[in-house]
Amino acid sequence: MRLRVDLEQELGKYRDIPTRKYFLKQLDKIWDKSHKNNLSVLDRLHQKATKQTPGNHFNTNFLNHEQIYHINDIKKTCITYRLRFLSTHYFKGDYPVEAISKIKDLEHLHKTAFYNFKIIAPSRLFKLKNADDPLLFIPIENDYYYLVHKWGNDIHYFRKIWAWFFKSFENTLLLCFLTSLIITLLIPDGMFSPAQNPSIGFFFELLFMFKSVVAVVLYYGFAKGKNFNTAIWNSKYYN
Repeated sequence: MRLRVDLEQELGKYRDIPTRKYFLKQLDKIWDKSHKNNLSVLDRLHQKATKQTPGNHFNTNFLNHEQIYHINDIKKTCITYRLRFLSTHYFKGDYPVEAISKIKDLEHLHKTAFYNFKIIAPSRLFKLKNADDPLLFIPIENDYYYLVHKWGNDIHYFRKIWAWFFKSFENTLLLCFLTSLIITLLIPDGMFSPAQNPSIGFFFELLFMFKSVVAVVLYYGFAKGKNFNTAIWNSKYYN
């Protein structure tokens, strides 16, 4: 069993190919001009988007439809693996030379400068300098994004299992119950209850452990500003 997951391949599983191809045909009708700017690629990657930030305009003849993703495809992937999809303005990692070169090549090919870059990465990469898993995108139009470059390591397969428990309140509650059950099974018989009523004692021990685990999870969640996958995938406020 392969324990590493290629995030780009996972993203492709959610893609609606007919809709994407139709959208690609409509791009020439949406764009009627292009914008240029003297800001360097790195300056624009770190630039915060504003109302004055120019839009991105591609030449549809040079677009690879295999690298176009809708926001819904991105959202599903982020929720499944507990990832963030945010502006590169918030990204604290380093950009590889290959990513910068690909942006320059695209700008030369399309004869325009690109802005408002987005990136998929684990939460820690928006706080610390690491080099795992990022996917760099350029917004197109109508909630579609163009994948520029993927670098770092593939995501471990078990991240999907781990992230499932934090998708929703119900999933986290199930994790608390399973943890409580394991802890209770490790407690010697009769340690906290009369030996003559083992089944009743087990039930009360399980209930006590469950309440304790839930309390710890809630405290840790509030103290650290944690939230569920569905709430954090495109939020810059939660951990």
